[in-house]
Amino acid sequence: MGILDCAVSRHTLPTFLLYLCCIFGPSLGTELSFVTCGSVIKLLNVKHNVRLHSHDVRYGSGSGQQSVTGVMTIEDSNSYWSVRGTLDTLCHRGTPVKCGQDIRLTHVNTGRNLHSHYFASPLSSNQEVSAFGDDGEGDHLDEWTVQCGGSVWKREEAVRFRHKPTDAFLSVTGEQYGRPINGQREVHAMADPSQHSLWKAMEGIFMKPSEIPTGSRDYSHLHTEF
Repeated sequence: MGILDCAVSRHTLPTFLLYLCCIFGPSLGTELSFVTCGSVIKLLNVKHNVRLHSHDVRYGSGSGQQSVTGVMTIEDSNSYWSVRGTLDTLCHRGTPVKCGQDIRLTHVNTGRNLHSHYFASPLSSNQEVSAFGDDGEGDHLDEWTVQCGGSVWKREEAVRFRHKPTDAFLSVTGEQYGRPINGQREVHAMADPSQHSLWKAMEGIFMKPSEIPTGSRDYSHLHTEF
């Protein structure tokens, strides 16, 4: 798993990812063994084999914000997230994400950030996780700390994401939604780390500083750094 193949994935890639992939081909970031700032990736929950997902469907309870779920489908463009810095800490494009670093994860297709707060999640009554903000800009409740075992976030490593403001861990415990998102799993946050809170970087485009040419689209939303 890792770098996307343009020939296989052109029907499931967002437009600007397809553009980058077709320019740079399978050589884009293939030598990188770690996750970098500015990368656009899918995240797999190791225990439940679902990818972190969002879509323009709002919760019917709790915050009423855009829902975040887990899906088993691999070929879904709504499972891409951009790795970015926080409001206070820059994340220079192409630099390795360090263990213990605070990041934001921005949903590519809707521009909303992975978010949590003290609302109860709809199925398990754990802490709700939603997608919040506008065009990549939200608030301090969008910040997550990468917990991993070495100095940087390695692509083959299962890591945890601790919600910085509430100290809860991004998790899946298997509860399934009915209509209109039948079969998708609830994603929530839990107070303690467990096997349910382990995630691994999967499909995506892993950026280096020199890999975006002048004039191409940059998901930093007109900022020069993530």
